[in-house]
Amino acid sequence: MAESGGQEDRKPQTDEAHSAFAPPPGLEQPPLPEDDHPTSEFALPEGLRAEQPTESEGSAFDLPGGTPTGGRPSPHAYTPARGVPMIQLSKEAPWQDRMRTLLRMPSGERPVPERVQRHDDQGPAVPRVLDLTLRIGELLLAGGEGAEDVEAAMFAVSRAYGLDRCEPTVTFTLLSISHQPSLVDDPVTASRTVRRRGTDYTRLSAVYTLIDDITTEDTDVTLEEAYRRLAEIRRNRHPYPGWALTVSSGLLAGAASVLVGGGVVVFAAAALGAMLGDRLAWLCAGRGLPEFYQFVVAAMPPAAMGVALTLLGPHVSWEGRPSAVITGGLFALLPGRALVAGVQDGLTGYYITAAARLLEVMYFFIAIVVGVLLVLYLGVQLHAQLTPEAALHSEVRPVAQTLAAVTLSFAFAILLQQDRSTVLMVSLNGGVAWIVYAAMHDVGGISPVASTAVAAGLVGLFGQLFSRYQFASALPYITAAIGPLLPGSATYFGLLGFAQNEPASGLTSLSQAVALALAIAVGVNLGGEIARLFLTVPGAGRASSRRAAKRTRGF
Repeated sequence: MAESGGQEDRKPQTDEAHSAFAPPPGLEQPPLPEDDHPTSEFALPEGLRAEQPTESEGSAFDLPGGTPTGGRPSPHAYTPARGVPMIQLSKEAPWQDRMRTLLRMPSGERPVPERVQRHDDQGPAVPRVLDLTLRIGELLLAGGEGAEDVEAAMFAVSRAYGLDRCEPTVTFTLLSISHQPSLVDDPVTASRTVRRRGTDYTRLSAVYTLIDDITTEDTDVTLEEAYRRLAEIRRNRHPYPGWALTVSSGLLAGAASVLVGGGVVVFAAAALGAMLGDRLAWLCAGRGLPEFYQFVVAAMPPAAMGVALTLLGPHVSWEGRPSAVITGGLFALLPGRALVAGVQDGLTGYYITAAARLLEVMYFFIAIVVGVLLVLYLGVQLHAQLTPEAALHSEVRPVAQTLAAVTLSFAFAILLQQDRSTVLMVSLNGGVAWIVYAAMHDVGGISPVASTAVAAGLVGLFGQLFSRYQFASALPYITAAIGPLLPGSATYFGLLGFAQNEPASGLTSLSQAVALALAIAVGVNLGGEIARLFLTVPGAGRASSRRAAKRTRGF
């Protein structure tokens, strides 16, 4: 039995367990080649431990006890619900904030719009909604509103009427909006060109009121009703007649001359020169001349009045600064509104529109330079004693200058065709801006650029607070209030340096004027951003913050 058992143990193994290529027993086994140990690209490296899957949240169709239907565990979710940020848009926040938040979100992360306005069973008429959106955006852009606010308004109108996946685009002269009904349908795109621009903040406020009604659930505004109200806004006449605008331009120039040290005679001369320039500009506009030549003509009468007072100074016994007349006239012509809008578009990432606005500002500034230089060259040839030192050392008159600043903002508001209910508020805002500037520069000895930036920041802060309280645009509360801060004196001194063949001093003064203008624009924008920090921002977490554009830093 033992032998038979040993014989059985010594039986050769089958071919399934023994290969002819295997080395004989007793020899060292050679290492296997790497090809015999294939690895997968999904295998974990040595030393790492596979992460244990977390407990699944389960399904409503799972059996009691955690076992799903079918006897197999439910697959692990690729993107758990707790990893997706909740998107909540507060309805109590202004529609501007809500729409800015959505515009900065990727289109795939935007929540489905809640239809605010009612439609019939067939849904909204897409072409009519897009046309209404473009017409509203045209009025806002033509009135001087920033590109970001125009896009937010267009986005608000389209979402209120139930159009999802809309993408508005705003440039300096072109508006377009694209709507894609679904992922498999062709997009519908419409565009509109802005050919005429006008300054009427009353019309701008009416458009904002219409948008606020469209985006409010408590107010039922059909497409026909929105078209009717928009037509009424277009047909409405300006709140102030032409003679009131002419008087306001003279009042603005006179108040500006008081800010830089002028008296009663200087006030009257600056006002008269500005009114003559305004009437000549209206005459050129009626003849169809471009705005460049209108600014050239409007800048000449105030400069001529200053030169005339300088020539009459030795023959008439009066104390005054004729250069303040020219400075006051420049205040009425400097394009502060377009400058603020251009810099704001650049800071918010709309560089094409910002470049176009700033180019427009540059052309207007060159037109003013040409008009004033023509008169100053004539004055130099007539041996007029145009000395910049006469206006550099102006005395500080807190009461008179504060009243002049309030008057200047009041006249500026009339020129901008603002609603009568906002004129008083913006006038007080301009007075506060001048008090802050004078306290920092005249009393504290701080540089004029820093003082201007801080004062403009307060203007932007107060303007945003006023606009949120009224649910309106911030421009009527900001643009006129920055009037006392405009760099009229620095501009005049720069032009005078070129007229007297002193380009070094002229470039220095003009560089200071550019720095002051940028300080005004940046300060206004920063004040508006600070106002949003103190106000309730829609949403929570990542979706609620205003995303900044990514920038490359050398790579």
